[in-house]
Amino acid sequence: MTNSLYSNLIEPNLNNNKTFLILDDGTEISYKDFISLSSKISHKLTNLGLKSGDHILVKSPKCKETLSLYLTSILTGSVFFPLNSNYTLNETIYFIEDSKPSFLICESSEVESIKPICDDIGCRILSLNANGEGDVTNDLENFDSSFKPNIRVKDDLAALLYTSGTTGKPKGAMLTHQNLVSNAHQLINLWNIDKSDTLIHALPIYHTHGLFVAINTSMMSGATIRFIKNFNIDLVIEAFKYSTLMMGVPTFYTRLIKDKRLDRSVTKNMKLFISGSAPLLTETHQDFYNITGHQILERYGMTETNMNTSNPFDGERKAGSVGKPLKDISIRINKTKGDKDTVLNKIGMIEIKGPNVFKGYLNNPEKTQEAFTKDGYFITGDIGYFDKDGYLFISGRNKDLIISGGFNVYPKEIEDVINQHKSVIESAVFGIKDNDLGEVPIAAVVMINNNTKIKDLSIFVEKNLVKYKTPKKYLVLNELPKNVMGKVQKNILKDKYS
Repeated sequence: MTNSLYSNLIEPNLNNNKTFLILDDGTEISYKDFISLSSKISHKLTNLGLKSGDHILVKSPKCKETLSLYLTSILTGSVFFPLNSNYTLNETIYFIEDSKPSFLICESSEVESIKPICDDIGCRILSLNANGEGDVTNDLENFDSSFKPNIRVKDDLAALLYTSGTTGKPKGAMLTHQNLVSNAHQLINLWNIDKSDTLIHALPIYHTHGLFVAINTSMMSGATIRFIKNFNIDLVIEAFKYSTLMMGVPTFYTRLIKDKRLDRSVTKNMKLFISGSAPLLTETHQDFYNITGHQILERYGMTETNMNTSNPFDGERKAGSVGKPLKDISIRINKTKGDKDTVLNKIGMIEIKGPNVFKGYLNNPEKTQEAFTKDGYFITGDIGYFDKDGYLFISGRNKDLIISGGFNVYPKEIEDVINQHKSVIESAVFGIKDNDLGEVPIAAVVMINNNTKIKDLSIFVEKNLVKYKTPKKYLVLNELPKNVMGKVQKNILKDKYS
């Protein structure tokens, strides 16, 4: 069972009285008590018919009870499928019909509307609210606080996470015990995480970053988690006093930079700030360092692979780079859709092979086959390049690549130039159809002052980029459309402005 989540996360902590979670109200929960809670829920769901291999769809808010369902899935040998609790009914129906869960957990207010869909596929629906109350937790005192685990092996399915679905319908990535265990071990070693650490956790727990990166590494190392329901700058700054680690998205850091309380004294106890899930601007990296003396560590991961690369804990952290491949993970650059051949060190498609790479897409063998090369590399859909030191730089998504007049135009290269202008907060470049050139780049920009003349920005960009890369139009917006993890949704911009 050495490759199972149980033997790595739960078994070593069965009698661990150390604090696992610190909640917003100051309550502290030990590892032992948290595992006992998960064990009681395991008994309850098993009595209601949950079996090893069944899918549990969890669409409940971030609270300790929702997190305990992850351990419940490990104990019972079922497959954990966390879902954004803000999804609408129509969106939720798709996930239910595609994943066919045996159990669905949601807020009480949603039970009535979702139940008919569950009844159609024979799925049991239970309630769990933000305060931890509901069908899942009612009468737990009647159940045993220990649970004999269902044995799972490394290739068994542990979790389902759906891709964002910016093109086509979301697909369910099947993640195994080995995928999750191997990745957590690598990150613990790379980032020097141990039982003396306290992690500030303000991320959602239905995403790779907040669930598998944050929770698995913390439990495996015996660390404590300051479990914050939503990103709250007051709570985060307060937690700096007794914490050592923070995992966040770029938005967390841009908001912290704007807060006058942030300085070197406030963050003196911290040893590591990690950023992911969306690109971190070089300016943000530098501004945070100037204010705190800490260099943010950026890494690169995705739903299908967990983490792939990271800047080092000890060593140079290159602004704008996501670092080097993790141990046992092979990454290569292949040709993109506009290239005729592959050239060393040229921008191209990022392809990955390793123990972290998922098993395939649920109920979708065709898409699974399309996602892999003949020699077994996963085709990420991201484009990038390695520099001379072996650091990986992400240039964007292949689907965002603009081919204008036969030239490859990489949006991130244009964005990097635009963002250097003193009046620009952030930007997003995307392509629209053009009768002459096929496609041309358009830039959506958020300015410090909307009265700034676009002509000044245009002149600045033209001085720094060849003509075919310069945006043919600038859109001044109050904000860019983003998902909950801070990723700019260029598909929304394309749909609206094409």
